[in-house]
Amino acid sequence: MRKAFFLPLEFFKTRNMASVFTKIINGEIPSYKIAENESFYAFLDIFPLVKGHVLVVPKVEIDKFFDVTDDLLGEWLLFAKPIAQAIEHAFPCNRVGVSVVGLEVPHAHMHLIPINSVDDMNFQRPKLKLSEAEFKAVQEQIIAALAR
Repeated sequence: MRKAFFLPLEFFKTRNMASVFTKIINGEIPSYKIAENESFYAFLDIFPLVKGHVLVVPKVEIDKFFDVTDDLLGEWLLFAKPIAQAIEHAFPCNRVGVSVVGLEVPHAHMHLIPINSVDDMNFQRPKLKLSEAEFKAVQEQIIAALAR
């Protein structure tokens, strides 16, 4: 099982280097990819609130969500929509919640989280600790639902 490590927020705000999400997009850091196109990359959050928690990021490195261009913002939602529907199909939930917090990594990102209550999106809750096999199973469930 992976040992969790935490870096100070200032580490991620260094603009001389690519964000951790850019490194994931470029394959420098491994991820559990769900979907990708020329503009966006979706992958499992490695510190999920619940199983099925996915991050969707633009490939262009933009710090703040509302600094994203209008066209890209619209494309982002259209890219995320079938992923959210696949998550909802793959995991029992009332709906898929969307959260944009953006403090932990200076790269705009959207959380897609299967929820049954508002508390399922409480980022103060302890995160799940999944094994590699569990992450792969979650990844496969969402990808299979996406393909249907």
